[in-house]
Amino acid sequence: MHAITTILDLPEEEFLNPGNRSCSGCSLGIAYRVALKALGKDTLLVVPPSCLTVLQGLFPIAATKLPSLNVTFASTAAAATGLLGALKAQHKTGIKVVAWAGDGGTSDIGIQALSGAAERGDDFLFICYDNEGYMNTGAQRSGTTPIGALTATTPFKGKLQPKKDVPAIMSAHGISYVATCSAAYPLDIYDKVLKAVTFTGVKYLHLHIPCPPGWGFNPRLSVKIGKLAVKTGLYELYEVEHGQFRLTGASQKLADKKNLVPVEDYFKTQARFRNLGPDQINEIQQLITTRWERYFQTMENGEEG
Repeated sequence: MHAITTILDLPEEEFLNPGNRSCSGCSLGIAYRVALKALGKDTLLVVPPSCLTVLQGLFPIAATKLPSLNVTFASTAAAATGLLGALKAQHKTGIKVVAWAGDGGTSDIGIQALSGAAERGDDFLFICYDNEGYMNTGAQRSGTTPIGALTATTPFKGKLQPKKDVPAIMSAHGISYVATCSAAYPLDIYDKVLKAVTFTGVKYLHLHIPCPPGWGFNPRLSVKIGKLAVKTGLYELYEVEHGQFRLTGASQKLADKKNLVPVEDYFKTQARFRNLGPDQINEIQQLITTRWERYFQTMENGEEG
């Protein structure tokens, strides 16, 4: 892996125009801007209905300078496979195909096409930006909505099921590279995108994207809340490279220092968790503590995760 990027190392060229239709404080714009810098101009994007469609805008006015194919909800990975076929038929090389879908278009509606592409070994990068709900249509629950979160379709007791672990599902396909990132750590996104495109076959990145209107917090707190998710150990930054797991960035430092922030500090920043009681919070904290104790032990033994 190349040296860790600093903000001074980022390319000056922008592929995201200033001004877009995203909500105030939307952290998707942070992740999108820096990832496009890593991808560069020789890139074709595939985007299903989502908040990213809103951010990009509608033809002929678009926030993205790169070619972008808007497709149906379920067909993101299938359309990426089609683009690969078209490029091959035209004998065009050196062009990256990148699918960008939300958690609904990845963990739920789009997972069949993504699973099929992973099994076939199609050579594209799939990026899921996870704002933990169908935020573009009014904050309904998705497969990646956390347990206890209030949404438009879980309005009273919150979601009863735990968050679907999509990176683990993709790792189980045996693909070459899987990584998790957070919009609160943009340089980590940049480095992982750069690394991902060096592998062949389907590569998968999962981005944690704080959402002010859907989660219920002040838009100015997006980055702070994203960092809290990592510092509490609720959301981990890691890579799985050819089946080998390792914590990265802020999560690796957290494992070194063993100083998890209480998860209650994260929950109390968001209105969607207002119905979580002490017993539920304690149960979630215990699950986090148990998981991270294994990481601490691994670090002490000097092993990979």
